[in-house]
Order: sequence, then structure tokens, then C-alpha cells
Amino acid sequence: MKFEKLFQKGRIGKMELKNRIVMPPMGTGLNSASGEVTEHIIKYYEERAKGGCGLIITEISRVDDEWGIGMPNQIQVTHSKYIAGIERLAKAVHKHDSKLLIQLQHAGRENRSALIDGRQIVAPSAVPCKVIGEMPRALTTAECEMLVAKFVKGAVIAKMATADGVELHAAHGYLINQFLSPYTNKREDKYGGNFEKRMRFIQEIIDGIRAKCGRDFIISVRISADEFVEGGLRIEDSVEIARRLEYMGINCINVSTGIYESSYTIVEDYVFEQGWKRKYAAEIKKNVKMPVIACCNIKRPEVAEELLETGVCDFVALGRQQLAEPEWGNKSKAGRLDDIRPCIGCLYCFKEIGAMRTIKCTVNPRLGREVEFARFEKDGDGRKVVVAGGGPGGMEAARVLAIRGFDVTLLEKSDKLGGTLNIADKPPHKKYLTWLVNHLEHQIKDLGVDIKLNCEATVDEIKKYNPYAVIVAAGGTPTVPRIPGVDKANVVLAEDLIVKKHVDLKGKNVAIIGGGVTGLEVAEMFGADCSATVYEMARAVGTSLYPTIGRRLLMRLGQNGTKIETGTTVASIGDGEITVATRAGARKEKADVVVLAVGVTPNRRLADEIEAAFDNVKVIGDAKQAGLISDAIREGFEKAFVL
Repeated sequence: MKFEKLFQKGRIGKMELKNRIVMPPMGTGLNSASGEVTEHIIKYYEERAKGGCGLIITEISRVDDEWGIGMPNQIQVTHSKYIAGIERLAKAVHKHDSKLLIQLQHAGRENRSALIDGRQIVAPSAVPCKVIGEMPRALTTAECEMLVAKFVKGAVIAKMATADGVELHAAHGYLINQFLSPYTNKREDKYGGNFEKRMRFIQEIIDGIRAKCGRDFIISVRISADEFVEGGLRIEDSVEIARRLEYMGINCINVSTGIYESSYTIVEDYVFEQGWKRKYAAEIKKNVKMPVIACCNIKRPEVAEELLETGVCDFVALGRQQLAEPEWGNKSKAGRLDDIRPCIGCLYCFKEIGAMRTIKCTVNPRLGREVEFARFEKDGDGRKVVVAGGGPGGMEAARVLAIRGFDVTLLEKSDKLGGTLNIADKPPHKKYLTWLVNHLEHQIKDLGVDIKLNCEATVDEIKKYNPYAVIVAAGGTPTVPRIPGVDKANVVLAEDLIVKKHVDLKGKNVAIIGGGVTGLEVAEMFGADCSATVYEMARAVGTSLYPTIGRRLLMRLGQNGTKIETGTTVASIGDGEITVATRAGARKEKADVVVLAVGVTPNRRLADEIEAAFDNVKVIGDAKQAGLISDAIREGFEKAFVL
């Protein structure tokens, strides 16, 4: 399939772009703490430029060292000493015929005092963010003017560093957005009150940039078309903002949604469909003549093409999808759609950034480590390697080994590849996991991996191949807790229930033991048909999930009537009832069916047997220690990369 609109050249101001693909800003944590641009962040952006992205907009870049520290490690445009590093970044992007905008940002009230040496955070008005939970200090008029000058200085530094332009981050509830929105701007000076005054802060920034950088320097503005909070900006307000910004002379507008208090609309999880934000970009585009960039949760080129064809936008922004697949542009252009590694919407990337670590991806273990894993050594020389297990870790290991030139045989005891992903993709909204299985299977078949299904990886079976090395990715088995009555007929494993759906739960009292992802997803699958209660011994459920995913999942469970009991242990299982224990004591609860969802036990017996029989053995994933999909894929990649 040809994607003619997607790969048509485009223009923003006097900047010509090779296609309509944009990489929007996403924090990485890859820069240095001192502000100097690092080799790691350059390589990260260069890979996306080389992979076919026409325009790259950097992560949030710091304009203010006093109150504007958004991340410990971020690009800085506060001093001329940073020009040389940003220039190296620009050159790395430009050599692949891609363009670079530096995004200028200040967090305002969506910041934490811990990031700014304990100083009180600042904002247009003393309106606290409900997510942050800190009271900001209202900026004085003079301080507002000073911050305007800092944004302008940041643009000057970006231009001196040969960036093609800047983007002003006026979205997601950050400082400029706070001035624009009546939800956060309660000022009574020249920067607050009516629409004209709320626009003054960004107008002075734009006027200052034009005065210092000239008419041809590109200015993009990112806005939240709908803040999704009572009293906040709605699309009709944002249309007026967009019209005014166009009159001020900006070159394009980047349309997103949300603020921290509605962050589920900023970084969407796997529940959101592709293109769900299209109406916001389309409404803006109907009212302006300048190019519109749309952030629409895009993963597939067919969706991007359709948005362009129907006039929703002029450029499509792909964020997390280009984290998962840096060659998205090139593979789409070549029609290699099965080779595109899909973003699964798990938000592991943002979970890591939120923990102040470097950015990571469940499905792409090279993300943020492009320097460390710069190239695959083609030194396999046809040596035989057996991979025991066809789950995500085993398939990833087989893929990397085949690229390196090893002769790979993968043994899978079941009749299909995918391992636990074939269970994890069954609950609602999990189709992206099916895409991942299909992608990995396509990859290893295309690379010539010898796949043997219905073949258990015993020591005797592996010996037939006389392998140079063995990678054990045999997974684990569902944990069966030592609870009196656990062997009763009314007890079922969550995994069996999800796949086989062989137990009729309609109208029954169902006790789900375990409040991890599996237990909660069982409740989502079946909770509407029964009276379900999730029992979790810890203080919280779903702790491995990104917070917004966890909150939204719990909201859906509340809607289907599922009860959640934390700090509760199931002490015994009887006929039609269970005994639960809490700090308050023990009690009995009705339970026609008991579902076990307490985790996975590593398959150590097989691993130990293989390690005893062969010299060069690597054990990965749940076969070593129960973990997440990200752990299995990362370990499969790493062990195969260095074998």
C-alpha cells in the first residue's frame, strides 16, 4: 500500500519537510544533569531522523534555571555554553534531511519544589495542581516580564545552535497554558482577566522571538484544544487562541489535549483508539490557514494517511510509536508493515520517566541505549543456538541471534508462539499485544529461525542439535498458594479462565485472589456478569501499572460492580465460601467460584537441568524470575546481543 499523502513533501513557513511525519516532544532523561547535550540524546534523536521522521521536536527544554527545572536531566537553553551541544544535535538530525525544533517549556504550577532546591513553585495565580498537591506562588508582573525574556533568550540560543526553529509549549497545563486558561489564570494585572490579557504572555514571547530571530525563524505552538476540566479551555476557546496565534505570526500549531489533572488524555493508554483526538485538530484546521500538526494516538500508517486524506491535519505526530519503532517512517514507506514493532500502550516509558530514570520501552529494549547497542556484531558464523520457549523473550532472543548470523532453532511446547501474551491479549482492549505477537513471529520467520511447535525443550531434545549455546525462555507456571481448600473443584486458575472461559460465572459470587494485573483483568472480563471481589494482601492493587492506567482500570471495575479489598488474606477455601483475614480479624464471605491470580513461579527445574547439561546457558524472563513483558524482551535482547 502506498501512503502518498504521508510521504508528500510539506512546508511550515519557509521550512520544507521531506514528509508529513512529526516526532512530538517526549521527556527522555538522556541529557546530562549539567545541561550539556549528550551522545545518548543525540543518537536517540538521530535514529528517528534516520528512520524516516521528517520533523523532530525535542523534549521539554529548560528556559529558566530558578523555577523552570522540569526534569533533572533535560536540554537547556539558558546559557550560551549550551549552543555547541545543541548544534551537534541539529547536525545529526539534518544529515538525514530531517528538521529540528527545540521545544521551550516552563512547568509553572505543574512542578515540584523538590526539583528546584526546595523553592516554592510559581504560577500565574496561586491555584494548586491537584496532581502535584503544592501551592504555587503567584508571579509578580516583573517576574512575568522576566520569564518572557527567558523564553526569547531560549529561542535565540536555539537559532544560534542552527535549530530550524522552536516550539512554545502552551499545552498540558504548563506555564504558558496556565496564562491562557481561565482555570489557572486569576490575575488582575496586564497578564490576566479577559481573553486579550490572558494572551499577552505568549504574545510578548512571540513578538520577542520575531524581533530577535527574524521573520523566517520557525515558531510552532503546542496547545491543549480541550483541558477536560471544569472551568478550563474547551475547543471553542482554543479555536480563538489558534486564530490569534496565527495573527501573531506563528508558523504552525501542534494540537494536543489535557493538563495534569486530565493526563489520561495527554498520554493515552491501550484503551484509546487510534485517531480519537481527530475532531480537535479538524476543528482547529477549519479555522486557520497555517499548518496543523495532530497528535492522535497514531500507530499505523493507514490511520495517518486517512487523517491527512480527510483534511484533519497537515502533519501527523507519532510519539510513543516512534519510541517502539524508530524506523516507522522508512518501513511504512517501503510497505513493510509487518516489520513495524507496535507500541502496546502500556506507558512503561512514562512510568520510568516519572521515576526520574531514563526512558525505556517494553517492546524496544534499545530505546535510550542506542549508544550502548549501536550495531549488531555479525559474528554468529552459523553456530547453533537453541532457544527454549517461544514467548516474547524467546522470540526476541531468536530475532537478535538470527540477525547476528547464528543458526537458531526455537523449541515451543505448545502449538503456537506467544507464550503468556496469548493470555494477556484476551482481556478487553488488549489487541496491541496480539499485534506484538504477530510482529515477533513475522520477524523470526523472515530471518529464517527454525521454529518447532509442539516440541518440549528437554535436555535430550536439545542435545540433538549439539548447540553452541542455549537460551532458556521457558517461562513459569501459575502460582498455586498453599491455602487449605485450594484443591477444591470450585477453584480455577485465572489463566485457564481467561483462555478457556470454561466456568460459568453468571450470577455467582466470585472471589479473585490477587490484585495484580491478571486479577484485575479477570474482574474486568467477568465482573459485569457476577458479583466479584478482588482480595489483595498488600495495601494497593495494580501497582505494576502506570498510575493513569491503574486508576482508569479501577474506575471501570467500579462501574461493573467489582469490589476491591486490600490488606486482606484468603485464609481458607470452603464449599461456597472463603475465610478472609484482616487486621480487624477473620470473617467468612460467599464464594461460589475462587479464581487464583497470585503470580507466576519460575520454571527452575527445567532451567537447572539444562544448565547442568550444557556449558553455555542463559536463563531469561519468567524462567529466571517472574516479571513483566518488558523484563522478558529486554533480557532476551541483551543476552542474545552479547552471546
